[in-house]
Amino acid sequence: MVKEMRIDLNPSSLHKRHHVFVKFAVSFVLLGLAFRLFVSDSIRFSSSVVETPSIVETNTITESPPLSSSAAASSLPVQVPSSGDLLANESQTFPSVAVECDLFTGDWVPDPSTPAYTNASCHAIEGHQNCMKNGRPDSGYLYWRWNPRDCELPRFDPEKFLDFMRNKSWAFIGDSISRNHVQSLLCILSQVEQAVEIYHDKEYRSKRWHFPSHNFTLSVVWTPFLLKADIFEDINGVSSSEIQLHLDKLDETWTEQYKNFDYAVIAGGKWFLKTAIYHENNTVAGCHYCPGKNLAELGFDYAYRKALKSVLNFMTNSGHKAFIFLRTTTPDHFENGEWFSGGTCNRTAPFKEGEVEMKDVDAVMRDIELEEFEKAASIGDENGVILKLLDTTRMSLLRPDGHPGPYRQFQPFAKDKNVNVQNDCLHWCLPGPIDSWNDLLMVMVNRGTHQ
Repeated sequence: MVKEMRIDLNPSSLHKRHHVFVKFAVSFVLLGLAFRLFVSDSIRFSSSVVETPSIVETNTITESPPLSSSAAASSLPVQVPSSGDLLANESQTFPSVAVECDLFTGDWVPDPSTPAYTNASCHAIEGHQNCMKNGRPDSGYLYWRWNPRDCELPRFDPEKFLDFMRNKSWAFIGDSISRNHVQSLLCILSQVEQAVEIYHDKEYRSKRWHFPSHNFTLSVVWTPFLLKADIFEDINGVSSSEIQLHLDKLDETWTEQYKNFDYAVIAGGKWFLKTAIYHENNTVAGCHYCPGKNLAELGFDYAYRKALKSVLNFMTNSGHKAFIFLRTTTPDHFENGEWFSGGTCNRTAPFKEGEVEMKDVDAVMRDIELEEFEKAASIGDENGVILKLLDTTRMSLLRPDGHPGPYRQFQPFAKDKNVNVQNDCLHWCLPGPIDSWNDLLMVMVNRGTHQ
């Protein structure tokens, strides 16, 4: 026994055992460190996912200086592209979507991702669409994305977009929905570079911005009829006289700038439903909804078709080879009245297909848009003009939850929870469903460029 004890306590044997013990201890420490790093990263990732709704669950987000691109990126969930995506994008400017995929037939599906921006990271949001700042209490409307049924729609990539638009000019031409749309695009792009406003008209309806690092110019041109029109309304939409609309004359506000634009999104809209006196060949030809005037009722559809025909003819025959999007009409979601008669929009979730029907006026306008687009597209091809249909009507119809409603004003119920408040059920909250229109634009630019 003693001999065995002596063998165990032999210095060389002790050294060997000590050596083994050190190896084991080092291995244990390294294993512990690896486990700690794994758990730490997992906790960090879980925290970023769990905490994302807090951005929008607060009723009001106070204004703060715009986030830098790095700060904005760090506040969003990390999305690592698959190796297939990386290989596909190596030779393309934008993510690729199959040409045969119908981008406009789909559904709104839940999306837990943080919105690309908030009113704290973007100061381009107009007050009437700043739903978070104005106190809208729910945030569920922010967590949906448009999902075409035949393909995956990539999320808008502001960095790639700006790189592609270097030394180019883009315009949104139309009414206040076009202004709503350009603000959405500005907010998304601001996560990469802040635009500098370089022009605005007297009423701040038409504006122009410049992105210095990319020499990219973005404009919105306010022209609600696209035609020459004499409008007698104040800023609240109260009319002092009928609109005088010249059906055979385009509005020079946009035509004189048109050749400066490489890309343009053009759209008509709800202004054609207003009472108006129609002029052709410098004489009164009739009207829309003008009781007591002893004029022929020509109808808004007559004027709308005339307008689109003239606009598309000008664009396809101007000699300027631009990339043009014709955006289809935007439906409203007023219920129990109109904007002037107590209509509201209190829904908090999207419709599913089949749960809502398009209003007759929207169906008529969209049919006209489709018909005139088809006629003009072939002429555009012959003349080197790329003309695309941005058909947002159906996808927008399914989003009654995306409007400001009563939150077009700041804290409308702060003093009286039962006060009657005018609702806005036509324009879109920012951020909101209109941001998905830009996802479509990015894919369509890629398609048009590579076809």
